[in-house]
Amino acid sequence: MHIVIIGAGKVGYFLAKRLIASKHTVSVVDKDKLICEEIAKQLEILVINGDGCDPRILEEAGIKRADVVAAVTGDDEDNLIICQLSKEIFSVRRAVGRVNNPDNEYTFTELGVDVPIDSTKIIAKIIEEEVSFSDFVNLMSFKRGKLSIVRVDLPKDSPVINKQVHDIGWPDNSVLVSIVRGEEVIIPKGNTILQAADDIIALTVIGNEPQLLELLAGKL
Repeated sequence: MHIVIIGAGKVGYFLAKRLIASKHTVSVVDKDKLICEEIAKQLEILVINGDGCDPRILEEAGIKRADVVAAVTGDDEDNLIICQLSKEIFSVRRAVGRVNNPDNEYTFTELGVDVPIDSTKIIAKIIEEEVSFSDFVNLMSFKRGKLSIVRVDLPKDSPVINKQVHDIGWPDNSVLVSIVRGEEVIIPKGNTILQAADDIIALTVIGNEPQLLELLAGKL
C-alpha cells in the first residue's frame, strides 16, 4: 500500500518505520524542517517539509496515489482538516486520524474520519483488559459506531472448544479475525480447532456482542 503520514513526531516516526518494515510505500509530511531533515537521514522515504493542511503539500507527498492517509499530529483540528481534505478532495479510500482530546472523538466520527484513533481510550482498554477478570473486552468501535472489534477468552467449559471454525454457527455479520494462543497469533482457517484459553478476536456489528459472548463463552 501507499501510505501518507502527516505528523513526524514520535508517533509518526515509529509508524513510518513499522510500515516500511512491512514493505509499504510511505511518505511523511511535517511542519518542522529539522525533524524532516532528521527523518530523511534515518529512513529512505519521501519527506516533505510543509503544512499538511495545504492541499499542495499533500499532492507533493503523493496523496493522489495514496491508499491510506494517517493524520497523527498533536493538533486535533489539523488532523480533522487533513482527513477531510483526503476524503473529499483527493478521494483517498481510508483516512485515519489521531484524536489527542478524547472529547473530540465523536466529532471525528461524525465528520467522516474512517478510523479516529483515541490513544487515551486504547491505553485505558489495555489497562482494563490486563486487570479485568472479564472474558469479554470491546477493543475498538469504528465506522461511525457500527462495527466493533472484540476479544473473548474461551473458558474451559466453552461450547465451541474442540470444534472446527467452519462447524460453528457464527452470528450474522460477525467474522473471526484471529486466535491468540499463548505467544502465537493464528490466522484461522475453516479446519482450525478452537482450544480452551484461546483469545478470540472477532469483528461484528454493534449489538451482536451478547450473541458472540453466548456462543463463545456459553453465557450472556
